[in-house]
Amino acid sequence: MNNLPFDTIGLCSEEIDRFHDTYKALKSKFQVETTGTIDFHLEQFEIFNSYMDFNLRDSFAIKHQQNDSYLFFLETQTKNHEKGSIAGCLEHQTWALAYLKHDFGRVLIRRETIADKIIELVHPVELDFEEDKAFSDTFYVLVNDRTKATRAIDRHFRNAVMDVREDNFIIEIVEHTLVIGDRKPISPERAVFLAEFVTRVCNTCS
Repeated sequence: MNNLPFDTIGLCSEEIDRFHDTYKALKSKFQVETTGTIDFHLEQFEIFNSYMDFNLRDSFAIKHQQNDSYLFFLETQTKNHEKGSIAGCLEHQTWALAYLKHDFGRVLIRRETIADKIIELVHPVELDFEEDKAFSDTFYVLVNDRTKATRAIDRHFRNAVMDVREDNFIIEIVEHTLVIGDRKPISPERAVFLAEFVTRVCNTCS
C-alpha cells in the first residue's frame, strides 16, 4: 500500500493493516485530516511518565465547527520485568486530545475501584459532586485545585464522561488540555470511541 496517511517505518505488515483499518474507521465517521508536525507537549501529562519512553508517530485533526480535536498513534515502551532485568516492551496505542474553554487545573479521572472506595473512607482525597451521585459513584476524580475543577467539571462535562462505555480509560487534564486513552493496542473500535468522546467535549464543553 502506497501513500498511507501514517508513518509505516518500523511497522510489520500486521501493524500496518491495523493502523490502516483504524484510520479508515475514523475517516468513515469523522472529518479527519493529517496535522503534520505539531508539538502537543505530551510530556506535561503524568499518565505518560509511567512509560520508559513514548513517541508520537502520527496525529490527526478531527474537524469541528468550534475547534478541532485530535487523535494520536502513540508508540510506547513499558517496563517488562523478566528474569531479574527490566526491558522495554514496545506497544502502539491510540490517544485523543481536546482543548477546553475552562481552566481545570490538573485533573485525573478514571473508573472508581473498590480499593479507591476503601481508601476514601480513611483518607478523603477525591472530588465528589453531591448533586451528581451517579457520577461520583462511578468515577474517581483527583484534582489539584478544587475551586477550578468544581467550576469546570459541570453537568455537560460529566454527562460526556458518563457516556464513555469503556472501563479502563484514563482522562487527564492540564489546565485547558485534555487527553484520554486506555493503554490498549490500537484498534478501530477504540479509536472511534475516543474520537466520539472528544467530539462531544468539543461540541458541548469548549
